Amino acid sequence: MKVLVTGADGFIGSHLTEYLVDQGYDVRAFCYYNSFNSWGWLDSFPNEKLDQIEIFTGDIRDPNGVRTAMKDVDMVFHLAALIAIPFSYHSPDSYVDTNIKGTLNILQAAKDLNTSRILVTSTSEVYGTARFVPITEEHPRQGQSPYSATKIGADHMAESFYRSFDLPVTIVRPFNTYGPRQSARAVIPTIITQLLNGREQIKLGDLTPTRDLVYVKDTAKGFVEISRCDELIGQEVNIATQDEISIGDLANEMIQQINPGAEIVQDEERIRPAKSEVFRLFGSNEKLKKFTGWAPEYSLSSGIAETVEWFRNEQNLKQYKADIYNI
Repeated sequence: MKVLVTGADGFIGSHLTEYLVDQGYDVRAFCYYNSFNSWGWLDSFPNEKLDQIEIFTGDIRDPNGVRTAMKDVDMVFHLAALIAIPFSYHSPDSYVDTNIKGTLNILQAAKDLNTSRILVTSTSEVYGTARFVPITEEHPRQGQSPYSATKIGADHMAESFYRSFDLPVTIVRPFNTYGPRQSARAVIPTIITQLLNGREQIKLGDLTPTRDLVYVKDTAKGFVEISRCDELIGQEVNIATQDEISIGDLANEMIQQINPGAEIVQDEERIRPAKSEVFRLFGSNEKLKKFTGWAPEYSLSSGIAETVEWFRNEQNLKQYKADIYNI
């Protein structure tokens, strides 16, 4: 089966691309065009793996390039998105163009090309602060940031194409995925890179929110399991561990692993507006388990340990600027 992965150069996208290759799929990787011929995290792949991937460079906001990338493809894993929440506060237009219009480009091309299956990537942020736990797919949507609002819009666009045109779409909703290659704007790389660079005071925002943390290899496997289940066409499905941990407890666990003498200090710049902060994310994975049998293979402690080990590699660590707050 020939598959297209958009956002293949990013964090989850690169892990999904790698997993699909290992599973024997014929993979075309859609990477964001740039004049440096950079393919993002795919550049870190060994040559023998990279040689198995067809690279397509383009821009998800361009319908013509999207249509070209999707020709002769059986299935699309659509992950390309802008994801940083703080950046969405002052550049919301770019999130509308990338997250909503980019998704529309995928859906319209899939409709015209009769693509057999489309998986659109959502986010647990669409739920906002939990009104009940564990959060099922029926939980109300709450646009607590411009980022989450655009992802809600993209989800509804995908749903509309399923209802209006019978397009074989599934909305995949990962909770807080972490692991090697995660961007510097996320909390776990923020903590690890500060610690490994010898900081004694670890700058963080609010320590009270809780998150449901899924190791990236479990997330990638979840995508593939969902893609193999026709009963989930037209459905939304969480990828979650059905567990939670506070940011403060998470930080302390990594401090104990790396530098027990470090302390946490609150940085006002890193605190979200009060009505925008999502204080609790604790997802249900019952639907995913019921239809696919998926279960996380990594515990939080084993996933964190593997992530820390990856960051300890000097070549990996030097790609992160620990002294700069990345919005």
